[in-house]
Amino acid sequence: MNFAKRFERQIRFLQNRLSPEGYAGLHLTVGVFVVLIAGWAFGEIGEDLASGDPLVRVDQQLAAWFHEQATPAMIHFAKTITFFGSVAWVGVSSVCLLLFFISRRAWLNSLLVALTMGGGSALNILLKHFFHRQRPVLENPLVTLSSYGFPSGHTMGATLFYGLLALLIAALLKSRAARVLCFFTAALITLLVGLTRIYLGAHYLSDILGAIAAGVLWLAVCWTAVEILRRRRAL
Repeated sequence: MNFAKRFERQIRFLQNRLSPEGYAGLHLTVGVFVVLIAGWAFGEIGEDLASGDPLVRVDQQLAAWFHEQATPAMIHFAKTITFFGSVAWVGVSSVCLLLFFISRRAWLNSLLVALTMGGGSALNILLKHFFHRQRPVLENPLVTLSSYGFPSGHTMGATLFYGLLALLIAALLKSRAARVLCFFTAALITLLVGLTRIYLGAHYLSDILGAIAAGVLWLAVCWTAVEILRRRRAL
């Protein structure tokens, strides 16, 4: 009893942070946790690239192995899958989603799409120019690109777009199983896009992992910020 009275303020603070109600409740706690984990993961990957840790050797070996497995059928399949992470597809789809929310006067969702996709694109460009990492150099490359490779733009775009779609759709679903399936599908598409980028020789494994970490971090920041605004308006 004395313990509860002595730490009443701290206990109330924890209860508020873990409560699904309010504008600074459980969603903020989860959002901050995801940002910290994703930020730590990205930092570790970036540090490995800078110091030439074993991850760099794994990058080289995996890129060469994927290149050796290339077949016409798999190349066609990989190019089809990788299209769903391309700037053209993700960009047009994002604009369509934004216009849909604007037409329904869903201003907070419009803000969420604009911040997530527009800000994520700018962040990817900044990170590429900060790390200056060259793409894989392979004999008879399947694709030839002159831009920097870390983090992968296709994979980061897929992480942001399909992750955002999963969050928006899951918010409308009542079934927990349906929500899990929604997030699993988004993760699977993102993973496939990332693997095809390695298969086509456009990126290393660390480019893909770094893109997923950066994408999850930025998505968590945007979703949490807009959700706080949404709940604050409701209150």
